[in-house]
Amino acid sequence: MTTFWTLGADADDPQRLADFWALALGYVKEPGFDEPDNASIVAPDGRSPAIGFLKVPEGKSAKNRLHIDIRVAGPGPWDMVERARMIRQKVPELVAAGATVVREEWYGDDLGHVVMLDPEGNEFCVA
Repeated sequence: MTTFWTLGADADDPQRLADFWALALGYVKEPGFDEPDNASIVAPDGRSPAIGFLKVPEGKSAKNRLHIDIRVAGPGPWDMVERARMIRQKVPELVAAGATVVREEWYGDDLGHVVMLDPEGNEFCVA
């Protein structure tokens, strides 16, 4: 039997990060977790893990040891041209929401993923 779990994230502004990640993942805010010092987002169908954001006093000081990868093309196998198109479509949407592009990573001649930073500087990839 599997166990329900939540990914917890430290934040300077929990509400802003919750808004960003809800948009990025197609999640919604979880009712009851909407105070200035905490926020939570959940999948609309309730089938994926929740992500909770908790205000902490210290800022981010190093590279993430754990991060979210957004798989816009879903599970493979993939048409790599279509997958690249989907990645290139998602990246500007995330930039408009406050993310920053760091670099593109290539698998030979194919776009593999785009490394980005969320509004608080946490690394993630769009693949």
